[in-house]
Amino acid sequence: MPTNEELLDLLVTTLPTAAARVTRPERRFTTAPELTVALAANDDAVTASLRPVLLAALPGSQWTAEEHGAGPMPAGDWWVIDPVGGNLNAIQGTPDWNIGVSLVRDGDVVLAALHAPAVSEMFTALNGAGATLNGASLTVSAKTELALALTGTGQARPSTDPTRADLRGRAIAAMMRSALSVRQSIPVGQHLTHVAAGRADVHWQFENLRSHIAPVLIAREAGATVTDLDGAPWAITSEGYVAAAPGVHAAALTILGSLR
Repeated sequence: MPTNEELLDLLVTTLPTAAARVTRPERRFTTAPELTVALAANDDAVTASLRPVLLAALPGSQWTAEEHGAGPMPAGDWWVIDPVGGNLNAIQGTPDWNIGVSLVRDGDVVLAALHAPAVSEMFTALNGAGATLNGASLTVSAKTELALALTGTGQARPSTDPTRADLRGRAIAAMMRSALSVRQSIPVGQHLTHVAAGRADVHWQFENLRSHIAPVLIAREAGATVTDLDGAPWAITSEGYVAAAPGVHAAALTILGSLR
């Protein structure tokens, strides 16, 4: 059986090939069916590139690209794929998109990689062994004042639910009163890898989806404090989370945890 290090090396070599299959339609969408077709084409292209390679590399492993799924994972080895994080950006021709992959073993994430092709960045992490960007070790910000922190969130998944929209809005407003800046954008993976690289200081979500597993591990292995909204350590089964530089995590959690 391959080692976790060997599997991570495989991701580093295969993700760029998959990313090359992501395309932008010749004409930007103007209807919901056109949008659906364009999003599915990119997801399917990346899946077709990665799935046979990863399943063959780890005999007996299984696969899920249910990026908006949540909750416990079944036993065994599972490749968890976010085929195109920020797919909407990709089909609109903007550079903020990525491909994220994690390996979950018996409910615990053991490794992750996230590739942002527009900026030629490859983030990787092994559980308990740190995180890297293009092979160099990552360390989160050393800030200790939320007033100096760059913070952010984004839609975990498309939704017009007024309750969810109100909660996001109240959280953004609350953080704007305390932090240096607040960013609301997709993809979530970009926010979390910015935290890992020390470019941002706080990211939060009120949902914890399959597509977040890879970048959450990368942030945590770079030294971020990652907890649920009650302050317990993050797990795949958490309902939401705050990922932040240790020096500002408590202040951010106090604000966000009080809003639910």
